[in-house]
Amino acid sequence: MNVLKVSRWTIAAFVLPCLLLYVGLVFAPIIVSFYNATLNWNGIGVAKHVGLDNFHRMFTNDSVFWPSVRRTFMLAGFSMLVQLPLALFVAILISRFVRRPNFLVSSYFMPVILSVAVIGQLWKTIYNPASQGGMINQILIKLGLGSWTHAWLSEPKVAIYAIIVIGLWQYLGYHILIQFTGIQNIPADIYEAAKIDGAEGFKADRYITLPMIVPIFKISVVLSFIGSLQSFDLIMVTTAGGPAHATDVLASHMYNISILSQKYGYGSAIACFLVVVCLAATVVINLLFNRIEKRYN
Repeated sequence: MNVLKVSRWTIAAFVLPCLLLYVGLVFAPIIVSFYNATLNWNGIGVAKHVGLDNFHRMFTNDSVFWPSVRRTFMLAGFSMLVQLPLALFVAILISRFVRRPNFLVSSYFMPVILSVAVIGQLWKTIYNPASQGGMINQILIKLGLGSWTHAWLSEPKVAIYAIIVIGLWQYLGYHILIQFTGIQNIPADIYEAAKIDGAEGFKADRYITLPMIVPIFKISVVLSFIGSLQSFDLIMVTTAGGPAHATDVLASHMYNISILSQKYGYGSAIACFLVVVCLAATVVINLLFNRIEKRYN
């Protein structure tokens, strides 16, 4: 019993510093942000306590806020409904038909390790008008589809979809790697047993691969959703939220309010809303996937 007690205290001694560091770097700033959200403050001068006025203004009087929320969820929706199923499909094809898949998976992963500034400049060049060497518009013109050409990053109704395409391309390899690793960890004996019972090919994927990869797919969903809610760098590099706030998302709107407009208290209110949405989404996704896992188990 004494040995057990010593062991527990030893574990606590090693865990406590990391726990305190985590609390100090994660939870303390969140608490401070919630407090700052109750202030009318430019981040430098004297702060004035205004209670929940910033939240009231955010929900009722900010013409950019709700459209930015909609665009943020658009990013998340396209990521989960297009990017993740495509990544899973590609991962299954690679694991099934490619004998030495590491190089191919690494090739898909290359855009993930590129700087966002490089990716933004690359795609701005691709989206340029045909007269400026824009690849997409030149291809459309050569195919006789000149009416389909656009100023992809300058038209308010088109720009957000152009950015979504960039995000899907950039992080596709990230999710391919995650899901391919999950598929590789499924024991080969299970597939051999299923083959004896007549289940092979995509039928085996339906009854073996998909149920067993659910926990890994959940990780992709959580990372994809939270990453979409926190989208900022790609927006700022490509359009900076323009034209006319047509590509503003929550993170970029928070930056514009807090830094450019120097309304730090109001920007903190937007940040708090973003934190709450991230936490709520994580809880909902975990509950949903727990039910799915119980169903297959």
